[in-house]
Amino acid sequence: MRAVWKGTIGFGTYAIAVKAYSATEEHNVPLHQVHEPDGGRVRMKWVCEVDGAEVPAAEIAKGYPVPNGDVVLLTPGDFASLLPPTTQSMDVVGFTPAEQVDPMYFARSYFLEPEPAGTKPYVLLSEALQQSGRIAIVKVTLRQRETLGALRVRDQVILLETMLWPDEIRRPDFPFLHEDVDLRRGELRNAVSLIEDLTRDFDPGRYTDHYREALEALIQAKLDGDDVLRPTAAEQSEGVTRLLAALQQGPVGKAQESADKAREARTRAKRAASSASSASSGSSAKTS
Repeated sequence: MRAVWKGTIGFGTYAIAVKAYSATEEHNVPLHQVHEPDGGRVRMKWVCEVDGAEVPAAEIAKGYPVPNGDVVLLTPGDFASLLPPTTQSMDVVGFTPAEQVDPMYFARSYFLEPEPAGTKPYVLLSEALQQSGRIAIVKVTLRQRETLGALRVRDQVILLETMLWPDEIRRPDFPFLHEDVDLRRGELRNAVSLIEDLTRDFDPGRYTDHYREALEALIQAKLDGDDVLRPTAAEQSEGVTRLLAALQQGPVGKAQESADKAREARTRAKRAASSASSASSGSSAKTS
């Protein structure tokens, strides 16, 4: 794994040096958008909507759109001025019971690995969090943006859970929330009883991504049946076509075109002369 962040956890008189690694990954089957007739990869281009020109990456900036149509341009220097003095410190701002934090606030998970010199204070913080039943609330700068986070322990490793800000959590407002729904005691008792009968310990290994397995099997079946396209050949043919077109439009092509026209003119002249000669011979024969 490659570290995505390096810094320290600031906790009282402690400064625990750690590295952060992404704790999760998605196992999606890689699919590209392709041109159906030949299987060629379809690429996206960045185009300016003002002049229609393709924009190189070096000229792409960030801007804030104003309702009247104006744009406030933001430079890399502008963003740098918004960052805290140090982006390598994860400051603990408090502790809270784990059950008080709704999991909806959690965005992404990162493993925190201690640097060799920080192993003892790291283990001390880990044990203290577990025995107290608390999680640490922190502020940290990741990917050029300050974010709220929580430190919790999983399998003796401290996890950083980046969190959404309170105003990023949507509040549901569905019609049924404003209605009085009459529930009978017997119905509720039966529902609770059914839930209890079906309750068991959570074992993530029991669950399988059937869609991904079916998609991989489908792709393998097409490979086994040689049901594939070969876009490389199409690209080569297209390259040859473009080369020939370029040659025809260039000096060599124009010279060849002139030579062809001259050769065609000479051929027509010879045919005309031959026709004239034949006509003359025929007329002489009639006269004699």
